[in-house]
Amino acid sequence: LRVVGTSLFALAVLGGILAAYVTGYQFIHTEKHYLSFGLYGAILGLHLFIQSLFAFLEHRRMRGEGRPVRLGRSVALCIAAYQEDPDYLKKCLRSVKRIAFPDLKVVMVVDGNGPDDTYMLDIFHDVMGSEHSGSYVWRSNFHARGEGETEAGLREGLARVQALVRSTTYSCILQKWGGKREVMYTAFRALGDSVDYIQVDAWAGGGGMRAASALPAQPGRGAILNKYDSWISFLSSVRYWMAFNVERACQSYFGCVQCISGPLGMYRNALLQQFLEDWYHQTFLGSKCSFGDDRHLTNRVLSLGYQTKYTARSKCLTETPTRYLRWLNQQTRWSKSYFREWLYNALWFHKHHLWMTYESVVTGFFPFFLIATVIQLFYRGRIWNILLFLLTVQLVGIIKATYACFLRGNAEMIFMSLYALLYMSSLLPAKVFAIATINKSGWGTSGRRTIVVNFVGLLPVSVWVAVLLGGLAYTAYSQDLFSETEVAFLVSGAILYACYWVALLTLYLAIVARRCGKRQ
Repeated sequence: LRVVGTSLFALAVLGGILAAYVTGYQFIHTEKHYLSFGLYGAILGLHLFIQSLFAFLEHRRMRGEGRPVRLGRSVALCIAAYQEDPDYLKKCLRSVKRIAFPDLKVVMVVDGNGPDDTYMLDIFHDVMGSEHSGSYVWRSNFHARGEGETEAGLREGLARVQALVRSTTYSCILQKWGGKREVMYTAFRALGDSVDYIQVDAWAGGGGMRAASALPAQPGRGAILNKYDSWISFLSSVRYWMAFNVERACQSYFGCVQCISGPLGMYRNALLQQFLEDWYHQTFLGSKCSFGDDRHLTNRVLSLGYQTKYTARSKCLTETPTRYLRWLNQQTRWSKSYFREWLYNALWFHKHHLWMTYESVVTGFFPFFLIATVIQLFYRGRIWNILLFLLTVQLVGIIKATYACFLRGNAEMIFMSLYALLYMSSLLPAKVFAIATINKSGWGTSGRRTIVVNFVGLLPVSVWVAVLLGGLAYTAYSQDLFSETEVAFLVSGAILYACYWVALLTLYLAIVARRCGKRQ
């Protein structure tokens, strides 16, 4: 009955949004519809308000929980390493060593056992020392035999890995290359009897471990270690803050966080071991999945009917791309896993609060409504319609950024409104490209030590820009002469839009740009 009810609710939400979009019903409008406010805009505005409200309530609940108590749980912290930046890896290991948590076990698994990977083992030894630590260079991994490895040698390697991980406080395994999921599997399988797991991607601060250790699955708050390295890393930092502290905080209020972030996520081991094999052997359209590992882990917890929560009391710092192309490739990979896991997540809507169903429908279909709106305006509208759309996008961005400033108590969040242009120009075409290439697998992002430039991501962006410029030229050529009223609106709107960019860019140059490019 819940399956039927949830399915009907999802169809009702989608149908309602579609009806509001297609009919274009307007509550108020000026003469000749130069300005208007309709049902579709009201629905989106209400969604943002409700999301912000429940995020605020969740933060208030977190603040009211008081000091976390010691629960006596053992914790294993797993580090998946692949061609890491030596400086970042040192910071990660040093921060891990400083964590004051009883019976903390640290397992670092390196994806690769060749000469180019041994520098990470050297760093591990330098930072963690020899006391209570150990390492092993494994010719194989749990699912692939190394070159020249015999069956007996493979069994011996398996036994040595498990014995090392379970008998030492700090362990490092270099294994045959197999991708991130293979590395994570090794850590999970070798640990076996630990209670909770945390994946750390960069620099971790474990102040909130005790707060998280009683829950089935819970992410901490991710922040950017290299936020001032470039403009793209800075904008990513404010965007990530919004994603964690508004979007996931709202989901946490209803116990249905849909993606526990890789940099700092904790799982109850008893649950993880139930679906470990199914998670590793996940396939999609007949191909083995090699990305979206963290999102699928979360989905597996949700599939069992357990809640997933977010806490702002745990914090970690993680590296983010500093170059546009690498960032674009990362976002494309994340979009692939999002759409693939959306389909899997939909199977378990009935096991959770209706908010999960509602938000999944809204966020899943919103990009396509937005793309349709943009194309329609650029090819069937007028110049003023296009300018009004751009103004509206930035207005929504400013409203969200202002709320973030209030919630965080940091005026720096006002630059979140600049991310709107990045979303419109790059993320929208990247999402479409992700769907078109959803079955293409791979690690997705190059290692942090050697940055590999991949120009494929520029293809959808270039096509999208060409479509928009073509629409703008077509509209400018085909529309009638401007009326006096339309000229007044165009001039006023253009001045307002220009003033916005001048003001924000001036503030950016004065506050942020002078700090960018300096290694933190």
